[in-house]
Amino acid sequence: MKDFMLEVCVDSVKSAVAAQNGGALRLELCSNLIIGGTTPTPALFHAVREAVDIKIHVLIRPRFGDFCYTDAEFQIIREEVRQFQSLGADGVVIGILRPDGSLNIEQMESLIEEAKGMQITVHRAFDVCRDPMQTLEECISLGAHTILTSGQEANCLEGAELLRKLKTVANGRIHILGGAGVSAANLEELCLVTGLNQFHMSGKKVLDSSMEYRREGVPMGLPGISEFSIWQTDEEEIRKAAEVLERV
Repeated sequence: MKDFMLEVCVDSVKSAVAAQNGGALRLELCSNLIIGGTTPTPALFHAVREAVDIKIHVLIRPRFGDFCYTDAEFQIIREEVRQFQSLGADGVVIGILRPDGSLNIEQMESLIEEAKGMQITVHRAFDVCRDPMQTLEECISLGAHTILTSGQEANCLEGAELLRKLKTVANGRIHILGGAGVSAANLEELCLVTGLNQFHMSGKKVLDSSMEYRREGVPMGLPGISEFSIWQTDEEEIRKAAEVLERV
């Protein structure tokens, strides 16, 4: 494939370096990838920017959960867009819905104004919107550059039909970036069944903590998730995915 995009979602410097070394063309930088990602700190952005030289798009998401925000949360989102614009991020990854499942056009317009000069990706809020074809047209009208989506299903293979339809209807007016369940093992099939040439993945592996002393049974976060498991991007998994995209 001559023209493709492989974006890797990372939440640490080690993962960012592994992604670049494996052949990622762009990073989506976040924190807390284990809960779907939240806004990273400026310190993490600076450290990753020093460590890699590929483009960095920053996820702006103030909390875990839905994409319908209070006025206070919206002000935080807007300030974070402004902040990362001033820090030199290449893009921001945003999305806000109304309670009825439609895109919050007014708030999105405000964020895009703050993001002046940056690339705009509408994140997987798209996957829980009420009407994907209407929202597609609204994203285009807003001037967004990319929609990150699984095709409104749990993963891209299950959402393949909608992904193909979105790409056809978009007709080059906006990029459709397939994300969720993407791996080197299924990328060739995903290219064939969706027609996409842009994909988003984490390529993560689970590493054992370096802690020797371990007090079990004291969870710090979500139940059932070990405090002694570290999620990190696997350079070899990214390399294999890049090789698939280069040859299909």
